[in-house]
Amino acid sequence: MSPDALARFDGVSLEDMVAEAALLARVDRKYVVPQSALGGLLSRVDERTRVLDIGGARRFAYESVYFDTPDLLSFHMAAQPRRRRFKLRTRTYVDTHAAYLEIKTRGARGTTVKERSEYDVAQRAVLTPEAQEEVAAAFATIGVDSGRVDELDATLVTRYARATLLAPDQSSRATIDTDLRWDRPDGTGFSLPDLAIVETKSPSSASALDRLLWRAGHRPVSVSKYATGLAALSPDLPRNRWGRLLRGPFSPSSTAIHTEELPCAAA
Repeated sequence: MSPDALARFDGVSLEDMVAEAALLARVDRKYVVPQSALGGLLSRVDERTRVLDIGGARRFAYESVYFDTPDLLSFHMAAQPRRRRFKLRTRTYVDTHAAYLEIKTRGARGTTVKERSEYDVAQRAVLTPEAQEEVAAAFATIGVDSGRVDELDATLVTRYARATLLAPDQSSRATIDTDLRWDRPDGTGFSLPDLAIVETKSPSSASALDRLLWRAGHRPVSVSKYATGLAALSPDLPRNRWGRLLRGPFSPSSTAIHTEELPCAAA
């Protein structure tokens, strides 16, 4: 995505972004969009929209390290999908060298809880004893054996650059992720340099950006950076939930496969 595509919007600080939009009850919709279409889409977005701007930068590098058991309990809970499930990762904001542990659980009644705590960026590829205690407590709330915490290990690393838009009336936000890359600990991975993942966050009614995407022929899809990426790298894993993507933009013919030592995460 060209920086010029964001230049027409005024900036908004992180503090104002959080203050103005953090408390909204939201519905999330995700789209997989060719990067070549982003310029045209953004040119039709309301010019009063603001873009997250920190020190003049408007795109920021992210890295997420996902943890799972050897039998991929988290993945299979998402692939089923089961009413009880969890997702566990460290998320690093590369530009500011800040890292967080994020635990997302869904219980039997469908309630989703996301816990987030600051994390040592130098330890982001491992679970510290303190993190294991937090995860064990989260497991207990959804009926997963807390002893399984000892089995957790880094399974997948995702990297991307993100821009964040705030609607003029603060009723919705959207993120645009580009430079998409997935890596396994053994160094195998793939990138999707020609695609973007756009996620809208709005009340139950569609946002203006949703309607722009629909008019351009883009429809919401079920995509998980962790589960869809892992399935793309492991053809033996269940694929039905993400079948259309795995036959299309995430297929071996579309992904740029690489095998190399990770530039990650234990540094």
